[in-house]
Amino acid sequence: MGQSEWPPAVRLVLGARAARSVGQGALVVGFTLYLHALGWQGGAIGGVLSAALLLGIVLTVSVGPLSDRVGRRRFLLGYELLVVASALLALCSARPWALIAGAMIGGFGRGANGAAGPFGPLEQAWLAHDLAPLQRTRVFNLNATLGFGGMAVGALLAALAPSWRGWLPGALAYRPLFVLPLLGSLIGFMLLWRAPEAPRAATPAPATASAADESAHTRAAENRRLAALALANSLNGLGIGLVAPLMAYWFALRFGHGPASIGPALAAGFVLAAVGAQFAQRVAARLGVVRTVLAMRGTGLVLLLLTPWLPWFVLAAGAWALRAAFNQGTIGVRQALALGLTGPQRRGLAATVNNVSMMVPRSIGPALAGLLLARGWLVAPFIAAAACQFAYLIAYRAFFGDLPGVG
Repeated sequence: MGQSEWPPAVRLVLGARAARSVGQGALVVGFTLYLHALGWQGGAIGGVLSAALLLGIVLTVSVGPLSDRVGRRRFLLGYELLVVASALLALCSARPWALIAGAMIGGFGRGANGAAGPFGPLEQAWLAHDLAPLQRTRVFNLNATLGFGGMAVGALLAALAPSWRGWLPGALAYRPLFVLPLLGSLIGFMLLWRAPEAPRAATPAPATASAADESAHTRAAENRRLAALALANSLNGLGIGLVAPLMAYWFALRFGHGPASIGPALAAGFVLAAVGAQFAQRVAARLGVVRTVLAMRGTGLVLLLLTPWLPWFVLAAGAWALRAAFNQGTIGVRQALALGLTGPQRRGLAATVNNVSMMVPRSIGPALAGLLLARGWLVAPFIAAAACQFAYLIAYRAFFGDLPGVG
Protein backbone atom coordinates (compact mmCIF):
# COMPACT_ATOMS: atom_id res chain seq x y z
CA MET A 1 0.00 0.00 0.00
CA GLY A 2 1.61 3.26 -1.15
CA GLN A 3 0.88 6.70 0.22
CA SER A 4 -1.71 7.33 -2.50
CA GLU A 5 -3.59 4.23 -1.32
CA TRP A 6 -3.69 5.21 2.36
CA PRO A 7 -7.15 5.96 3.76
CA PRO A 8 -8.12 9.63 3.23
CA ALA A 9 -8.23 10.22 6.99
CA VAL A 10 -4.54 9.24 7.29
CA ARG A 11 -3.43 11.88 4.77
CA LEU A 12 -5.60 14.58 6.36
CA VAL A 13 -4.48 13.78 9.92
CA LEU A 14 -0.85 13.89 8.78
CA GLY A 15 -1.48 17.27 7.15
CA ALA A 16 -3.04 18.64 10.33
CA ARG A 17 -0.02 17.53 12.32
CA ALA A 18 2.37 19.27 9.92
CA ALA A 19 0.40 22.53 10.13
CA ARG A 20 0.10 22.34 13.91
CA SER A 21 3.79 21.63 14.45
CA VAL A 22 5.02 24.98 13.06
CA GLY A 23 3.40 26.96 15.87
CA GLN A 24 4.59 24.46 18.45
CA GLY A 25 8.18 24.78 17.22
CA ALA A 26 8.04 28.57 17.41
CA LEU A 27 6.80 28.49 20.99
CA VAL A 28 9.33 25.86 22.11
CA VAL A 29 11.87 28.59 21.41
CA GLY A 30 9.84 31.67 22.21
CA PHE A 31 7.48 30.92 25.08
CA THR A 32 9.94 30.43 27.96
CA LEU A 33 12.11 33.26 26.60
CA TYR A 34 8.99 35.46 26.49
CA LEU A 35 8.21 34.67 30.12
CA HIS A 36 11.87 35.31 31.02
CA ALA A 37 11.72 38.69 29.26
CA LEU A 38 8.55 39.52 31.21
CA GLY A 39 10.49 38.94 34.44
CA TRP A 40 9.26 35.48 35.38
CA GLN A 41 11.68 33.40 37.47
CA GLY A 42 12.77 29.84 36.70
CA GLY A 43 10.55 28.27 39.35
CA ALA A 44 7.46 30.03 38.00
CA ILE A 45 8.26 29.12 34.40
CA GLY A 46 8.77 25.48 35.27
CA GLY A 47 5.67 25.47 37.44
CA VAL A 48 3.46 26.72 34.60
CA LEU A 49 4.76 24.07 32.22
CA SER A 50 4.21 21.38 34.84
CA ALA A 51 0.66 22.58 35.52
CA ALA A 52 -0.07 22.50 31.79
CA LEU A 53 1.14 18.93 31.54
CA LEU A 54 -0.96 17.91 34.56
CA LEU A 55 -4.11 19.31 32.96
CA GLY A 56 -3.20 17.45 29.77
CA ILE A 57 -3.04 14.22 31.75
CA VAL A 58 -6.56 14.73 33.11
CA LEU A 59 -7.92 15.34 29.61
CA THR A 60 -6.04 12.40 28.12
CA VAL A 61 -7.29 9.98 30.76
CA SER A 62 -10.83 11.29 30.36
CA VAL A 63 -11.18 11.04 26.60
CA GLY A 64 -8.74 8.29 25.56
CA PRO A 65 -10.77 5.15 26.34
CA LEU A 66 -14.00 7.06 25.57
CA SER A 67 -12.78 7.64 22.01
CA ASP A 68 -12.85 3.89 21.36
CA ARG A 69 -16.64 4.10 21.71
CA VAL A 70 -17.62 7.56 20.42
CA GLY A 71 -14.88 8.30 17.88
CA ARG A 72 -11.87 10.63 17.69
CA ARG A 73 -12.75 13.35 15.20
CA ARG A 74 -14.90 15.58 17.41
CA PHE A 75 -12.28 15.71 20.18
CA LEU A 76 -9.51 16.70 17.77
CA LEU A 77 -11.67 19.39 16.18
CA GLY A 78 -12.37 20.77 19.65
CA TYR A 79 -8.67 20.81 20.45
CA GLU A 80 -7.90 22.94 17.38
CA LEU A 81 -10.52 25.47 18.46
CA LEU A 82 -9.04 25.63 21.97
CA VAL A 83 -5.60 26.41 20.53
CA VAL A 84 -7.08 29.15 18.33
CA ALA A 85 -8.76 30.73 21.37
CA SER A 86 -5.58 30.47 23.47
CA ALA A 87 -3.45 32.05 20.74
CA LEU A 88 -5.89 34.94 20.34
CA LEU A 89 -5.78 35.53 24.09
CA ALA A 90 -1.96 35.56 24.15
CA LEU A 91 -1.86 37.95 21.20
CA CYS A 92 -4.05 40.41 23.07
CA SER A 93 -2.61 40.25 26.59
CA ALA A 94 0.60 39.55 28.51
CA ARG A 95 -1.17 39.27 31.84
CA PRO A 96 -0.08 36.20 33.83
CA TRP A 97 -3.57 34.68 33.83
CA ALA A 98 -3.73 34.90 30.03
CA LEU A 99 -0.34 33.24 29.54
CA ILE A 100 -1.08 30.56 32.13
CA ALA A 101 -4.35 29.82 30.36
CA GLY A 102 -2.51 29.64 27.04
CA ALA A 103 0.07 27.25 28.44
CA MET A 104 -2.53 25.01 30.04
CA ILE A 105 -5.17 25.01 27.31
CA GLY A 106 -3.09 25.63 24.18
CA GLY A 107 0.01 23.74 25.31
CA PHE A 108 2.35 26.67 24.67
CA GLY A 109 6.00 25.75 25.12
CA ARG A 110 5.37 22.01 25.45
CA GLY A 111 6.83 21.02 22.11
CA ALA A 112 4.59 18.03 21.38
CA ASN A 113 6.12 17.47 17.92
CA GLY A 114 2.88 18.52 16.27
CA ALA A 115 0.70 16.13 18.27
CA ALA A 116 -2.76 17.28 19.33
CA GLY A 117 -1.74 17.93 22.92
CA PRO A 118 -3.67 15.77 25.41
CA PHE A 119 -5.64 14.32 22.50
CA GLY A 120 -2.51 12.93 20.86
CA PRO A 121 -3.50 9.31 21.69
CA LEU A 122 -6.71 9.80 19.70
CA GLU A 123 -4.67 10.92 16.73
CA GLN A 124 -2.47 7.83 17.03
CA ALA A 125 -5.45 5.47 17.27
CA TRP A 126 -7.08 7.16 14.26
CA LEU A 127 -3.93 6.70 12.20
CA ALA A 128 -3.62 3.06 13.22
CA HIS A 129 -7.08 2.19 11.91
CA ASP A 130 -7.10 -0.09 8.84
CA LEU A 131 -3.29 -0.17 8.58
CA ALA A 132 -1.27 -3.38 8.69
CA PRO A 133 1.56 -3.46 11.28
CA LEU A 134 4.30 -2.73 8.72
CA GLN A 135 2.29 0.14 7.23
CA ARG A 136 1.57 1.39 10.74
CA THR A 137 5.29 1.72 11.44
CA ARG A 138 5.79 3.63 8.20
CA VAL A 139 2.87 5.98 8.86
CA PHE A 140 3.94 6.67 12.44
CA ASN A 141 7.47 7.46 11.31
CA LEU A 142 6.18 9.79 8.62
CA ASN A 143 3.92 11.38 11.24
CA ALA A 144 6.93 12.00 13.49
CA THR A 145 9.02 13.26 10.56
CA LEU A 146 6.39 15.80 9.51
CA GLY A 147 6.10 16.98 13.09
CA PHE A 148 9.85 17.47 13.43
CA GLY A 149 10.02 19.27 10.08
CA GLY A 150 7.28 21.68 11.07
CA MET A 151 8.86 22.25 14.47
CA ALA A 152 12.14 23.14 12.71
CA VAL A 153 10.37 25.69 10.52
CA GLY A 154 8.68 27.20 13.56
CA ALA A 155 11.94 27.38 15.54
CA LEU A 156 13.59 29.23 12.65
CA LEU A 157 10.69 31.67 12.46
CA ALA A 158 11.06 32.31 16.20
CA ALA A 159 14.64 33.42 15.51
CA LEU A 160 13.16 36.43 13.68
CA ALA A 161 11.73 37.92 16.89
CA PRO A 162 14.67 40.31 17.47
CA SER A 163 14.27 41.75 13.97
CA TRP A 164 11.08 43.65 14.83
CA ARG A 165 12.20 45.02 18.18
CA GLY A 166 12.36 48.47 16.58
CA TRP A 167 8.57 48.72 16.67
CA LEU A 168 7.88 46.02 19.28
CA PRO A 169 10.39 46.67 22.06
CA GLY A 170 11.38 44.27 24.81
CA ALA A 171 9.08 41.34 25.51
CA LEU A 172 6.56 42.57 22.92
CA ALA A 173 8.88 41.21 20.20
CA TYR A 174 7.74 37.70 21.10
CA ARG A 175 4.01 38.48 20.79
CA PRO A 176 3.69 37.94 16.98
CA LEU A 177 4.88 34.33 17.40
CA PHE A 178 1.40 33.42 18.66
CA VAL A 179 0.08 34.00 15.14
CA LEU A 180 1.74 30.71 14.12
CA PRO A 181 -0.23 28.35 16.40
CA LEU A 182 -3.35 30.35 15.54
CA LEU A 183 -2.93 29.76 11.79
CA GLY A 184 -1.71 26.20 12.23
CA SER A 185 -4.76 25.17 14.21
CA LEU A 186 -7.12 26.88 11.78
CA ILE A 187 -5.57 24.86 8.96
CA GLY A 188 -5.66 21.73 11.12
CA PHE A 189 -9.34 22.29 11.86
CA MET A 190 -10.18 22.59 8.17
CA LEU A 191 -8.27 19.41 7.31
CA LEU A 192 -9.78 17.38 10.15
CA TRP A 193 -13.25 18.64 9.26
CA ARG A 194 -12.83 16.89 5.89
CA ALA A 195 -11.47 13.66 7.41
CA PRO A 196 -13.95 10.78 7.66
CA GLU A 197 -14.25 9.30 11.13
CA ALA A 198 -12.85 5.79 11.43
CA PRO A 199 -15.59 3.23 12.09
CA ARG A 200 -15.71 2.35 15.76
CA ALA A 201 -14.62 -1.11 16.73
CA ALA A 202 -17.54 -3.50 16.71
CA THR A 203 -18.77 -4.86 20.00
CA PRO A 204 -17.79 -8.53 20.16
CA ALA A 205 -20.61 -11.02 19.80
CA PRO A 206 -21.50 -13.13 22.84
CA ALA A 207 -18.82 -15.76 23.22
CA THR A 208 -18.88 -19.37 24.22
CA ALA A 209 -17.29 -20.36 27.52
CA SER A 210 -14.06 -21.46 25.84
CA ALA A 211 -13.91 -18.30 23.73
CA ALA A 212 -14.58 -16.18 26.81
CA ASP A 213 -11.72 -17.89 28.64
CA GLU A 214 -9.43 -17.24 25.68
CA SER A 215 -10.55 -13.59 25.53
CA ALA A 216 -9.93 -13.15 29.26
CA HIS A 217 -6.49 -14.71 28.88
CA THR A 218 -5.70 -12.39 25.94
CA ARG A 219 -6.85 -9.33 27.84
CA ALA A 220 -4.80 -10.30 30.89
CA ALA A 221 -1.70 -10.64 28.69
CA GLU A 222 -2.42 -7.26 27.11
CA ASN A 223 -2.82 -5.69 30.54
CA ARG A 224 0.56 -7.05 31.64
CA ARG A 225 2.22 -5.61 28.54
CA LEU A 226 0.52 -2.23 29.07
CA ALA A 227 1.65 -2.18 32.72
CA ALA A 228 5.23 -2.88 31.63
CA LEU A 229 4.98 -0.10 29.04
CA ALA A 230 3.72 2.32 31.70
CA LEU A 231 6.59 1.53 34.04
CA ALA A 232 9.25 1.96 31.36
CA ASN A 233 7.64 5.12 30.02
CA SER A 234 7.48 6.71 33.47
CA LEU A 235 11.29 6.65 33.61
CA ASN A 236 11.51 8.06 30.11
CA GLY A 237 8.97 10.80 30.84
CA LEU A 238 10.75 12.05 33.94
CA GLY A 239 14.05 12.16 32.05
CA ILE A 240 12.45 14.19 29.26
CA GLY A 241 10.66 16.59 31.61
CA LEU A 242 13.81 17.46 33.54
CA VAL A 243 15.55 18.95 30.51
CA ALA A 244 13.65 19.32 27.22
CA PRO A 245 10.84 21.81 28.10
CA LEU A 246 13.30 24.36 29.53
CA MET A 247 16.11 23.94 27.01
CA ALA A 248 15.72 27.37 25.40
CA TYR A 249 15.68 28.94 28.86
CA TRP A 250 18.77 26.90 29.81
CA PHE A 251 20.69 28.18 26.78
CA ALA A 252 19.76 31.75 27.75
CA LEU A 253 21.00 31.23 31.33
CA ARG A 254 24.13 29.27 30.43
CA PHE A 255 25.38 31.30 27.47
CA GLY A 256 23.33 34.52 27.48
CA HIS A 257 21.96 33.87 24.00
CA GLY A 258 18.57 34.92 22.66
CA PRO A 259 16.14 33.60 20.04
CA ALA A 260 18.32 34.64 17.10
CA SER A 261 20.78 31.84 17.93
CA ILE A 262 18.64 29.53 20.09
CA GLY A 263 15.99 29.25 17.36
CA PRO A 264 18.35 27.86 14.69
CA ALA A 265 20.01 25.61 17.28
CA LEU A 266 16.73 23.97 18.24
CA ALA A 267 15.63 23.90 14.60
CA ALA A 268 18.75 21.89 13.77
CA GLY A 269 17.72 19.40 16.44
CA PHE A 270 14.26 19.02 14.92
CA VAL A 271 15.72 18.51 11.44
CA LEU A 272 18.09 15.86 12.75
CA ALA A 273 15.21 14.22 14.64
CA ALA A 274 13.29 13.99 11.36
CA VAL A 275 16.30 12.35 9.74
CA GLY A 276 16.61 10.06 12.75
CA ALA A 277 12.97 8.98 12.42
CA GLN A 278 13.55 7.81 8.86
CA PHE A 279 16.79 6.14 9.88
CA ALA A 280 15.08 4.36 12.78
CA GLN A 281 12.40 2.97 10.48
CA ARG A 282 15.00 1.42 8.18
CA VAL A 283 17.14 0.07 11.00
CA ALA A 284 14.11 -1.36 12.83
CA ALA A 285 13.14 -3.29 9.71
CA ARG A 286 16.46 -5.13 9.96
CA LEU A 287 17.31 -5.21 13.67
CA GLY A 288 13.88 -4.99 15.27
CA VAL A 289 12.36 -2.19 17.33
CA VAL A 290 13.97 -2.96 20.67
CA ARG A 291 17.55 -3.23 19.43
CA THR A 292 17.06 -0.06 17.39
CA VAL A 293 15.73 1.83 20.41
CA LEU A 294 18.55 0.61 22.65
CA ALA A 295 21.28 1.54 20.16
CA MET A 296 19.90 4.96 19.24
CA ARG A 297 18.76 6.00 22.70
CA GLY A 298 22.04 4.80 24.20
CA THR A 299 23.93 7.11 21.85
CA GLY A 300 21.56 9.94 22.72
CA LEU A 301 22.19 9.32 26.42
CA VAL A 302 25.93 9.93 25.96
CA LEU A 303 25.23 13.19 24.11
CA LEU A 304 22.76 14.27 26.82
CA LEU A 305 25.44 13.87 29.49
CA LEU A 306 27.99 15.70 27.36
CA THR A 307 25.87 18.79 26.62
CA PRO A 308 26.07 20.76 29.93
CA TRP A 309 29.84 20.37 30.19
CA LEU A 310 30.70 21.89 26.80
CA PRO A 311 32.17 25.39 27.21
CA TRP A 312 30.83 27.10 24.07
CA PHE A 313 27.30 27.59 22.82
CA VAL A 314 27.97 26.14 19.37
CA LEU A 315 29.33 22.90 20.86
CA ALA A 316 26.56 22.50 23.42
CA ALA A 317 23.88 23.30 20.83
CA GLY A 318 25.48 20.87 18.39
CA ALA A 319 25.53 18.04 20.94
CA TRP A 320 21.90 18.73 21.89
CA ALA A 321 20.81 18.77 18.23
CA LEU A 322 22.65 15.54 17.45
CA ARG A 323 21.09 13.95 20.54
CA ALA A 324 17.67 14.67 19.05
CA ALA A 325 18.42 12.47 16.03
CA PHE A 326 19.03 9.47 18.27
CA ASN A 327 16.46 10.15 21.03
CA GLN A 328 13.47 11.69 19.30
CA GLY A 329 14.11 9.77 16.09
CA THR A 330 12.75 6.63 17.76
CA ILE A 331 9.32 8.11 18.55
CA GLY A 332 7.60 6.59 15.54
CA VAL A 333 8.83 3.02 16.04
CA ARG A 334 8.07 3.17 19.77
CA GLN A 335 4.52 4.37 19.12
CA ALA A 336 4.00 1.59 16.59
CA LEU A 337 5.16 -0.97 19.15
CA ALA A 338 2.82 0.45 21.78
CA LEU A 339 -0.20 0.34 19.44
CA GLY A 340 0.59 -3.30 18.67
CA LEU A 341 0.37 -4.42 22.31
CA THR A 342 -3.43 -4.77 22.17
CA GLY A 343 -6.17 -5.73 19.76
CA PRO A 344 -8.03 -3.09 17.70
CA GLN A 345 -10.81 -2.66 20.27
CA ARG A 346 -8.32 -1.34 22.83
CA ARG A 347 -5.99 0.79 20.70
CA GLY A 348 -7.37 3.99 22.18
CA LEU A 349 -6.53 2.61 25.62
CA ALA A 350 -3.05 1.53 24.48
CA ALA A 351 -2.32 4.97 23.03
CA THR A 352 -3.61 6.59 26.23
CA VAL A 353 -1.41 4.41 28.44
CA ASN A 354 1.57 5.13 26.19
CA ASN A 355 1.07 8.89 26.48
CA VAL A 356 -0.16 9.25 30.05
CA SER A 357 2.57 7.05 31.51
CA MET A 358 5.10 9.52 30.10
CA MET A 359 3.08 12.66 30.77
CA VAL A 360 2.62 12.11 34.51
CA PRO A 361 6.34 12.02 35.40
CA ARG A 362 7.13 14.48 32.62
CA SER A 363 4.80 16.99 34.28
CA ILE A 364 6.94 16.86 37.41
CA GLY A 365 10.19 17.47 35.55
CA PRO A 366 9.85 21.16 34.57
CA ALA A 367 8.92 22.23 38.11
CA LEU A 368 11.92 20.39 39.57
CA ALA A 369 14.28 21.62 36.85
CA GLY A 370 13.01 25.19 37.20
CA LEU A 371 13.86 25.16 40.91
CA LEU A 372 17.33 23.75 40.19
CA LEU A 373 18.00 26.37 37.51
CA ALA A 374 16.78 29.15 39.81
CA ARG A 375 19.51 28.09 42.27
CA GLY A 376 22.13 28.17 39.52
CA TRP A 377 22.49 24.37 39.30
CA LEU A 378 22.74 24.17 35.53
CA VAL A 379 24.23 20.66 35.31
CA ALA A 380 22.05 18.84 37.85
CA PRO A 381 18.95 18.45 35.61
CA PHE A 382 21.06 16.72 32.94
CA ILE A 383 22.58 14.25 35.39
CA ALA A 384 19.18 13.37 36.85
CA ALA A 385 17.69 13.06 33.35
CA ALA A 386 20.51 10.78 32.22
CA ALA A 387 19.96 8.47 35.21
CA CYS A 388 16.28 8.19 34.31
CA GLN A 389 17.07 7.52 30.65
CA PHE A 390 19.54 4.79 31.56
CA ALA A 391 16.99 3.07 33.77
CA TYR A 392 14.45 3.36 30.95
CA LEU A 393 16.71 1.52 28.52
CA ILE A 394 17.22 -1.32 31.00
CA ALA A 395 13.46 -1.62 31.53
CA TYR A 396 12.67 -1.43 27.82
CA ARG A 397 15.05 -4.28 27.06
CA ALA A 398 13.76 -6.39 29.95
CA PHE A 399 10.08 -5.91 29.13
CA PHE A 400 10.00 -6.00 25.33
CA GLY A 401 13.18 -7.73 24.20
CA ASP A 402 11.43 -11.09 23.92
CA LEU A 403 8.26 -9.96 22.13
CA PRO A 404 7.96 -11.79 18.78
CA GLY A 405 8.78 -9.69 15.76
CA VAL A 406 10.06 -6.62 17.63
CA GLY A 407 13.46 -7.72 18.93
